[in-house]
Amino acid sequence: MHRNDRGTVFYLKILLVLFMAFVIYGSLFVAAEAKGFRSTSRVIFYHVPMAWVAVLAFLVSAIYSIRFLRSNNLDDDTVAAASAQLGLFFSIAATITGSIWAKMEWGSFWNWDPRETSILILLLIYAAYFSLRSAIEEDERRGKLSAVYAILAFVTVPFLIFVVPRVIATLHPENPVFETSPDKKMSPSIRLIFFSSIFAFSMLYWWMLSQKIAIEKISCKLKSLKETQ
Repeated sequence: MHRNDRGTVFYLKILLVLFMAFVIYGSLFVAAEAKGFRSTSRVIFYHVPMAWVAVLAFLVSAIYSIRFLRSNNLDDDTVAAASAQLGLFFSIAATITGSIWAKMEWGSFWNWDPRETSILILLLIYAAYFSLRSAIEEDERRGKLSAVYAILAFVTVPFLIFVVPRVIATLHPENPVFETSPDKKMSPSIRLIFFSSIFAFSMLYWWMLSQKIAIEKISCKLKSLKETQ
């Protein structure tokens, strides 16, 4: 890595830390509680950005899966797998934060609400993706089968995340992001912290993805060296 690249990465890390610190402080001490809820409403600053990043990660995985099918470049397969893994991680994190909120507001960690059920299905779909990858040893064949699966899996993401919860009755609160009603829309301070959190978690995802790719490339080089010895 060139010196300029290292400098850029360093400043991006500083920016990420500052944004995260701002989000944590703002969510705890600046944002007011949402009407009709207790302090549990502050989970929106973490739960929703985590769900957003999960969708973003699965989208990136699908894009790089398409690229791999066109190029046969194993680097594209590496990015696709790494992004899918992060998508699964953030999906689990979103599920955990949502379950904690449900326990405090609904009295139970799990209520088989449409949103809870749809994200559980999504977790199972992508868990199967990694089961498929682990069952195939040959790199190119694993990459092709995984790419096809990742593309088909992403087709279900908009349906499970955005469609199902809106066509089936749900206990889940309405999304306040685009509300225009004075009683429901976000205040300027809440909106600022919320979108800062979206940006901060997106940055966190890109940084984690770059680290995972770097580690995977080092692992592949070490594997190649062992095979040549």
